[in-house]
Amino acid sequence: MDLHILEHRVRVLSLARRGLWLYTHPLLKLLFLPQRCRCKFFSLTETPEDYTVMLDEEGFKELPPSEFMQVADSTWLVLSVVSNGREPPGCQATGVTKIARSVIAPLAEHHVSVLMLSTYQTDFILVRERDLPVVIHTLAGEFDIYKEEGGECVPVTCDDVSNGFLKPKPPASPTLHPVQSPQTRFCVLTVAPDTLPAIATMLIDVLFYSHAPPWDAAPGSQDLDSITFFSFSLIEGYISIVMDAETQKRFPSDLLLTSSTGELWRMVRIGGQPLGFDECGIVAQIAEPLAAADISAYYISTFNFDHALVPEEGIAEVIQLLQQRQESSR
Repeated sequence: MDLHILEHRVRVLSLARRGLWLYTHPLLKLLFLPQRCRCKFFSLTETPEDYTVMLDEEGFKELPPSEFMQVADSTWLVLSVVSNGREPPGCQATGVTKIARSVIAPLAEHHVSVLMLSTYQTDFILVRERDLPVVIHTLAGEFDIYKEEGGECVPVTCDDVSNGFLKPKPPASPTLHPVQSPQTRFCVLTVAPDTLPAIATMLIDVLFYSHAPPWDAAPGSQDLDSITFFSFSLIEGYISIVMDAETQKRFPSDLLLTSSTGELWRMVRIGGQPLGFDECGIVAQIAEPLAAADISAYYISTFNFDHALVPEEGIAEVIQLLQQRQESSR
């Protein structure tokens, strides 16, 4: 497989719910008129706590600073694994599970913090720009690595990034974060870009004007009734939407495209307290057990918590796997 370092330089930020009014206009511009601001990487995810935005530098210019916006201090680079017909045999799972052993686990071992953004089309791995030398040295044995420059893919070797590489520290015991599994069922969908205007009004209503009740589940509780979660990504012209099954009913069914099976997904939410950006291995502690069991998963990191989506029929097995992992680490 090939690993591509995309051209996007991404900022990650949180918008407080009470300040959303200040950002409605620029967010609508990024949602529906990205060509006006030359933004090619944009993702907006609503959670009970806030709105997480991941966007490139051109898009970031559209958002005015304010007391309602928290910005992670790092600039993040975007990695994407591209199949070249040489995938390891035996793995039927898709999503973050497919890259758990080859990307997620080695980066965790080398103390590289990662964010994940799974979409309908692919999985994006975000790493801090300053960690790129470590990333390349860590993954060069597994992948042919290319960097996008001016629309072309240029091969990268370890010799190109010798500055900044540090040998890994002795592995520390990772913090195993509590997981929660709300009862809400989710769909992972896409929309043809030329039909986006037809659902614009509904999208605006769902994102900005449908106020869900507060979500006050106690940390560590496993059985939750529901959770507010809606994610919209527009990346290089491709649209991906994650929404709950009830919200999907509000949209015209002929415009939302999903897999032929129409599979529904359940969420595993990671973290009892906000996770921050410095800890390594958070994605790995979810992705590795799922990879061992060959269970597909989408994975979406947000400003405070992480979220894995697994097939609905496999949620009981997933929770059992993760509980066993926590118990064995005690």
